[in-house]
Amino acid sequence: MSWWRTLLNLPPKGERWSDQRRPAARQQAADAEVDGPDWWNKPGSPPVPQRHRAAATATATRPARATTERTVRPDEYRADPPWTPEPESSFTTWGRRFLRGLVVVVLLLAAVSGVRSWLRPSHQAAPAASVEQTFPKDEARAVATRFATSYLSWNEDDRDARPAAIGLDLATGLDKSVGWNGSGRQSAGTALPGEVRVDPSGVTAQVDVRVFVQSYDKHGREWKPGRTGWQRLAVPVARTATRVVVTGAPTFISDGPVALPPDMPGTGAPDEELTTKTQKDAEAFFDAYATSSAAVAAVTAPGSTITSLNGAVRFDALRDWQVYAGNDDERQATAAVTWAGAGKTTLAQNYTVTLRRTVAADGAERWQVAAIR
Repeated sequence: MSWWRTLLNLPPKGERWSDQRRPAARQQAADAEVDGPDWWNKPGSPPVPQRHRAAATATATRPARATTERTVRPDEYRADPPWTPEPESSFTTWGRRFLRGLVVVVLLLAAVSGVRSWLRPSHQAAPAASVEQTFPKDEARAVATRFATSYLSWNEDDRDARPAAIGLDLATGLDKSVGWNGSGRQSAGTALPGEVRVDPSGVTAQVDVRVFVQSYDKHGREWKPGRTGWQRLAVPVARTATRVVVTGAPTFISDGPVALPPDMPGTGAPDEELTTKTQKDAEAFFDAYATSSAAVAAVTAPGSTITSLNGAVRFDALRDWQVYAGNDDERQATAAVTWAGAGKTTLAQNYTVTLRRTVAADGAERWQVAAIR
């Protein structure tokens, strides 16, 4: 018998547990038949045949016993096991006990963890949001924009109006004059909020705001409009339990021109042949683009949806048109368009256009506009 069968206490190969039990039961039944009932053991009874238990296969009849011989009861008879016992090593015994113990420990751990999860389900904590995500940026932009227009508006003839407007957004307890000496006149108009730079603490931030201002010059007792222009401010704000407030005076930021970045994406090599071939189609598209959506739908590529300018301007001229090299089905192009406004006003704009190749039912090939930006 192999070691692993001995380790797991399994019967020899080719046998089943039922086969091991059946020979023992049959042996006991046969012994009971041979021994017979108790009347065989009474004085004067015939001799009882006894099955031989030696290693030999032959059987012999048990000789007659004297009446004084002790009676052998059937329950004292024991059948030999149908298998040959083999000595078990200490390692095998230890291994079997270890496996049994391991199974018991695993079952206990599974039961304990299962009951624990029923009584106290595990709630996996969601990843903590960064301070950039939790800071109320939209509210910060709204507060900073209103404060910037109030800050850049003043009138020495109505000195109480500016502090009242500033007090709507400035934190309580701070000076509402915010640095103004009470002289001059200026009004702020359009204000455009920009980037919100949140401090690592997540409590304060700087809001970039651009404001268009109109200054006034005093001539005697009259105020006459003076210089106009855009001014850029960095407004300090902080979040509180109820709202965002301004924490102090803003600072001016330089808003000068900046060159293009060196990593601007290129347009590719020009395709002069396709540029010449699609020149007239491009003019027809921009003329329809200025007129109506129905007109522009007739000249765009199938499956594309482009909303027109609906007569806000009129097409004046296509000053420049260039198609660039690409694949056989789609190309990129640039267009310099001049629009005509009211009276003699014209306005030049540049567009990037996506062209898509289409084939008509008669086999004619065309390049039509699929997108514009």
